Amino acid sequence: MNPASLRVEARGVLRPVVEASVTRVLTGPEIRALSGRSDLRGAGRTALHGALLLGAGWAVAVAPWWALLPAMVALGIVQAALFAVVHETVHLTAFRTRRVNEVVGWVAACPSLLNWHFYMAFHMAHHRHTQDPARDPEMLVQVPRTLQAYVGRVLAVPYWRTRVGVAWDGLRGDLSRHPYVPPAAAAKIVRSIRGMLAAVVGVSAVAVAVVGWWAPLVFWIGPQLLGQPFLRLYLLTEHTGCSEDDDGLTNTRTVLTVAPVRVLMWNMGFHAEHHLVPSIPFHRLPDAHRAMRSRLGVVQDGYARWHVAFVRGLRA
Repeated sequence: MNPASLRVEARGVLRPVVEASVTRVLTGPEIRALSGRSDLRGAGRTALHGALLLGAGWAVAVAPWWALLPAMVALGIVQAALFAVVHETVHLTAFRTRRVNEVVGWVAACPSLLNWHFYMAFHMAHHRHTQDPARDPEMLVQVPRTLQAYVGRVLAVPYWRTRVGVAWDGLRGDLSRHPYVPPAAAAKIVRSIRGMLAAVVGVSAVAVAVVGWWAPLVFWIGPQLLGQPFLRLYLLTEHTGCSEDDDGLTNTRTVLTVAPVRVLMWNMGFHAEHHLVPSIPFHRLPDAHRAMRSRLGVVQDGYARWHVAFVRGLRA
């Protein structure tokens, strides 16, 4: 998206300036009407996600040996989908107050070793420079050009490599390898990364002491390794194959999918709508889609269909 069409405020919110691509699809009053945040909506969706985590965790706890792997996959999918919570709270649109967004998002990010404050800096740069090969940090990981690269991307190999690297940088207090981190925010991000690692180690230690050595393996590490590939499949569709320019109508893809996926992922599939107006909260994105649909340049019907076509292209 054109940097001119966004204003990055000191508190990290991306708010629309009514110009560029946005003016082609929504008026100023329409944007303001769609941008109202709701604590009730945010709390309800967070509670639902928490209930899904508890239910999947209970399934792992009571599963016989032959059903343990499917139960761990289910728990992993719900854990990985916490990324949707992180994404929404980074934009401060899940709840009305910044502090609630920050606390909920920080906790939701921990299981995937994705630090909330670091991701805010990363994601704001992604919005400012969407699909700019030189400045969009999401493009540091190249689009898969071979089946081998595609499989590695889906298995989350680049993701875990990055998470380990960022954790190490945070521990040693040096984020200079990440130019999108504002110098003024670096110290806070370092503290946040260290706090996240301390929390993960602490919770794991308690689980081992109370339940047994196997608890982190079946309730966290195993589910994460099994669940992240589903999230990688989901995220790969957002910009891959879209235009590498500043046109928000063509550089981001919206993917239409079934209601359970929309609910679990906090409507993130309406991704072009989100990029055009990042201030629109998750519960109003379907309304934004209805208002913008006829003007969007890249709309895909279904994730599986996109991946089938993409893999066919790689094979060809």
